[in-house]
Amino acid sequence: MQLELTLAKTIRAVLPLLAIVSGAASAQSKLPQTFEAGYSLYSRGAKIAEMRRILRPLNNGLYQYRSETRTTGLMALFRNDHVVEESTWLLHGESLRPLRYLYEHSRGKKDRNVAVDFDWASRRITNTINGDSWLMPAEPDVLDKLLYQFAIMYDLSSGRIPRYYTIADGGKIKSYEFESLGEETVKTPLGNFQTLKFSRHREDSDRKTTFWCAPDLEFLPVKVEHVENDGARTVVVIDSVMGLRSCSAPEPSAQADGSAMSCQR
Repeated sequence: MQLELTLAKTIRAVLPLLAIVSGAASAQSKLPQTFEAGYSLYSRGAKIAEMRRILRPLNNGLYQYRSETRTTGLMALFRNDHVVEESTWLLHGESLRPLRYLYEHSRGKKDRNVAVDFDWASRRITNTINGDSWLMPAEPDVLDKLLYQFAIMYDLSSGRIPRYYTIADGGKIKSYEFESLGEETVKTPLGNFQTLKFSRHREDSDRKTTFWCAPDLEFLPVKVEHVENDGARTVVVIDSVMGLRSCSAPEPSAQADGSAMSCQR
C-alpha cells in the first residue's frame, strides 16, 4: 500500500512537469524555420522601396526577427530613407514574449531612434525615443510592433486564427483586431499562392492593413496592403524567400495559366 501511495504521489508530481516540457516542445516545433524573405514596396503602381525580413536564432533560446527597408528607384532620388526594426524575443510556453524592440530611421527628413525594453519580472516596459525614456505597465501577452507580424505566422501554424493582438506602440498599449476574409489566390514574382486573407483595423482609426498568408510558405505573408487615413495605399509583394520550404519556380506555362508554384520541405 505504501509503495502504491508513493508511486501515485510521484506520478502526480511528474505529470505537470511532463505537460510543461511537452507543451514547450510542441510550441517549438510549430515555429517557422530560420528564413529570409525579400519584398518590393509599391505606391501608385511605382516601386518605391525594397524590404528584407530575417528570422534567426540567437544564444540561450532567444530569437531575433529583423526588418530592413531602403528606398529605391525614382524615390531614392528624392529620399534615401533607411529603416531598420529588430525584435529580440523568446518562446514562453506557447506564447511569443518580446524582450527588446529597436527602431532606427535614418537618412530621412529627421532621424528617429526607438527602443522598447520589456521587463517581465517587474511587468514594466521602458520606452526610449531619441534619448527620452518613460515607463508603462506590461500587459499579459503584449507584443511589439514587429513581433506581432511574425506572431501571425506562428499562430496560423499552430492552428489558431488571429483575432486580436495587444501591442506596445508609440508609448501606449494598443489592441489590433483582425478579421478573416477567407481564401484568395495571389500572383507574385515567385508564382501564384493560395492564401488566407486577414484585415487588421482599429476602432479609432481609418488605417487598414490586409495580409495574404501562404500555407505553402508556413503562412509567411506574400502580400501586404496598407491604407492610411488619407487613403494613401502601399502594397508589399514578396519576390524572394530562403529557408522555409524548398520552392521550385513554376514553369512558364504554369505562370501563363495561373497555376500555383510547387513547394516542398
